[in-house]
Amino acid sequence: MKNKAIFLDRDGVLNHEIYDYICKVEDFEVLEYQIPPLKRLYDEGYLLIIITNQGGIALNRYTEEILAEMHAILFKAFEAKGAKITHAYHCPHHPTVSEPCQCRKPLSGMLLEAIATHNIDPNLSVMIGDKPRDVEAANGAGVKGILIEPDEQIDYDKVKAVLMS
Repeated sequence: MKNKAIFLDRDGVLNHEIYDYICKVEDFEVLEYQIPPLKRLYDEGYLLIIITNQGGIALNRYTEEILAEMHAILFKAFEAKGAKITHAYHCPHHPTVSEPCQCRKPLSGMLLEAIATHNIDPNLSVMIGDKPRDVEAANGAGVKGILIEPDEQIDYDKVKAVLMS
């Protein structure tokens, strides 16, 4: 049996959008109000998977280790409320300093990897993001996309309506 997933952009969806790279752990602020609607979906059997561009790594603005610390904070915040994030996929590349890659959104590489790794049915899944490139990446992997405003609370009923459409 295939799994179903809620794919989530990170900055502006799960943590506060600062409109720049988050380079320090102390600037990483989890949007706690996103956890209850996502916990409801988790409780219904959806995997919670992060899909995030982190080009600041290629630009030497922060390191993989700092990113891992931020993700540990995020995972712990969800676990404290009874929900588990399955995995956080990130693209460390940046078009100004890296060779072209297949993982950077709006390309779908991270979603396709997650779908293959976790045996996910794209038709039963959705991607929530705050930029058109998130929806474009989702659609390229056969997943429906939901565009929200930066830091806008995820609407459980809207997500369910999209999943059922």
